Amino acid sequence: MESMNTNEFKTKIFNYAQEKDWKYLGNLPAIIDFYADWCGPCKIQSPILEKISKKYEGKINIFKIDTEKNEELSSAFGIRSIPSLLFIPMKGKPSMNPGLLQEAQLEQVVEEYLLKEQS
Repeated sequence: MESMNTNEFKTKIFNYAQEKDWKYLGNLPAIIDFYADWCGPCKIQSPILEKISKKYEGKINIFKIDTEKNEELSSAFGIRSIPSLLFIPMKGKPSMNPGLLQEAQLEQVVEEYLLKEQS
């Protein structure tokens, strides 16, 4: 799991300032965790994402974006509640999930949405 800022997002994930249509720049499916340090549910979500990150190492990437430090990016994606998770498959459009997800729910999304089309 790696922290990311707005500029890194534009070079590694999607440059929303230049592209109108979604074009994923990554080489693995990804989960973007929009969070804030003061957010209680975010603190619960973080170790769950850490576990998922280890379990699916080499198959998916997980990035954390601090909404307080990256307001432009948060605004571009319409983040209104945190945590919010952006699920990015290799093909097709990303999907946003506002709110806390339990480990089993996260695994299901990874297996059925992020990894299914790759196999």
